[in-house]
This record gives sequence, structure tokens and C-alpha cells, in this order.
Amino acid sequence: MEKDNNKNDLSCCCCISHIFYKSATKNPNKIAVIHASRHHTTKSSTVIHHHHDDDPVVYEDDTRFTYSQILQAVDSLTRRLHFILHGGLDSSLFTSSPGPISSDQSANAPRIVGIYMVPSVEYIISVLSVMRCGEAFMPLDPSWPKERILSVVSSSAVSLILCDSILSDENSSHQIDKTHWLIDGGGCSILVISMETVLNKHFAHPSLLWPCGNKKPRSFCYLMYTSGSTGKPKGVCGTEQGLLNRFLWLQDIYPLCGEETLLFKTSIGFIDHLQEILGALLTSCTLVIPSFNVLKENILSITDYLQDYSINRLVAVPSLMRILLPKLQSSPIMMIQTSLKLLILSGEILHLSLWNSLAKLLPDTDILNLYGSTEVSRRL
Repeated sequence: MEKDNNKNDLSCCCCISHIFYKSATKNPNKIAVIHASRHHTTKSSTVIHHHHDDDPVVYEDDTRFTYSQILQAVDSLTRRLHFILHGGLDSSLFTSSPGPISSDQSANAPRIVGIYMVPSVEYIISVLSVMRCGEAFMPLDPSWPKERILSVVSSSAVSLILCDSILSDENSSHQIDKTHWLIDGGGCSILVISMETVLNKHFAHPSLLWPCGNKKPRSFCYLMYTSGSTGKPKGVCGTEQGLLNRFLWLQDIYPLCGEETLLFKTSIGFIDHLQEILGALLTSCTLVIPSFNVLKENILSITDYLQDYSINRLVAVPSLMRILLPKLQSSPIMMIQTSLKLLILSGEILHLSLWNSLAKLLPDTDILNLYGSTEVSRRL
């Protein structure tokens, strides 16, 4: 895939759903997402897929999904969500009160669908499906305190929350059921999904309009809450055009041509995680998702993922790079120096001393500094 052709393909698209559809149908058998296993390092795993230089590295314990599978899952979940949000009943739906979800909707105001998941392929298809439905998604990070999650759910008036079938909390893995505190305390309905059930359960409901074909386009496509570092967390409604503008701007100056491998490691509570997802899937690249538990136990393992999967683009906060710096300086990182083409630092002030250290360590990597993305993304 040539860079110029990729740029031209993107310039004529009217919505994220259309761009993803075009990307997926053009490269159906290409690996879109790799769920990296807990024991992924080259010392303990065997590479099972890397026939050409442009192929992503896949290890024997990894789980991979093609663009065709992701597209099929998005199509299935989109129809399922549309059915539920318009009053349909689903056997996997847990509700705080009997009966269907209210289908009332204000003019131009989308229904808000919360997504309570760690970074995963299920999270990705949930985001794409909610957008394809013409509704708005709201990330709910499971690592947030319970009180924060309940406060966000209460203040945002969500219509539905999507959950993984199994979620990890601080102590154990537990299955979502009708006794879960999010249902009881949040007073909302929860749909439990998994990639396997979404792929195997086809919903043959009528075709939906593309979001860009709606005569009354939604006023926003996502709702994200600020960190609250300077006060009470505030909800920020962001537009699809804002997401597209930022994606297209970055694609124009640092183009992805479909041969790169990116990393999805940013918390879903920060806007930058959407650019990790969109940057990869809208350009037919491969997105590697590290093990959530591995990162939780040892944040320094990020350097192993960078090395083992030849990651070409990384998004990080400056404080994380400061933590990683000693390991990068003391370890052989020739593979990282060769493969990492763009480092995007965001969310915090970037001090000149850190930039100097990173520029010296990664001489062939472009370093981009962004700040306050959640607050300003609506206006991009």
C-alpha cells in the first residue's frame, strides 16, 4: 500500500465508520489486532507468523484477529445494540428493573453507551459499533475507584453499559451478573459481550444508515471525563469531526501506510487511546494490545513489547517515559531505535531535560509533544 494512495483514500471519507469499512474490506485477511499473551517475550515464546518484513510479529501464545473478523464483529454488535436501544430484549442483558430500555431520544442528542472494559479487542469493537449506530460512547476505566464510576454513570444518564464477560478487579476475576454493584448502584442496564459470542451470534436485523447519512447528525459521538487533577472531573462531549480532524492532521504529517505496528496501552480514560486505535485500524495497520495484568504488575515491560513486536509508534505521558528511561539506557535497544519512528508525548508538561535524553537515546525517532487533548479535542 503506497502512502499517497492511502492519503487519497482517507481524504474523501465522510465518517469514521466509512473509513474503517473501507480499510477492512480492502485488507480482509490482514492481521488487525494482536492480543499479546502474558508470556510473550522472545526468550519464552516462538514466533509463528513473520514471513515477510512487512508482516507483524505473532508469538505462539498470542491471539490474533483479522480485519474481516473485526468488521464482522462490529456489524453484528451494531445491529444488536440498535435492537436493544430501540426497545428489544436480549438474553445477555442485565437490568436493574424489568422491561426493555427506554427508546426516548432528544433531537440530535445521541444515546450514551458506557464501555466498562480494559483495553481489549472487545473494547475496540464496542467503540466502533456504538459509532456505527449513530450513538455516543463513554469509556469507563475499571481501574477507577468505584465511587468515581458511579458518579460518572449517574451524571451522564447512560442508556446502556457494555462489559466484558470477565473483568479483573484488584483481588480477583469475577463474572458480571445481576448482583454486580454497577447494576445495583448505577441503576442502569448492562450488556455482557465477548469477541467469541459476538462473532458466533449473528443479528439479521435491517441494514442501518451510515452515521453520515443521517439527516439529523448527532451533536457528539463520545463523552469523556477529565482527570479532575485541577478540580472536579468534568464531562467533555467530543464530535466525530474532532476525532477525524486530529487523525487526518497526524496522518498528513506523519502518515501510516498500512505496514506499521502500533501499541494500544493508553488508559481508556484519556483521549489519546482513541488515536492509538483509529491510527491503526483506519489505515490497515496492526494494533498490539499488551496484557493488562502484565502492565499492571510491571510497567517496565512496555519496553519488552516495543522490542519484541517492533512497534513503530508509541503514545505516552512524559512521566512514563521518565520511568522507562533508565531501562532503555541500560539495555540493548537497537530494535527499538530502528523500529520506533514516532513518539507522541501527551497529557503532561514535557521538560527539556527529558526531551534531550530521549532525543539522544532515539536519534531516528520523531518526538511530538501534545497537551490538554481531552479538553480541546471537541474544537480540533
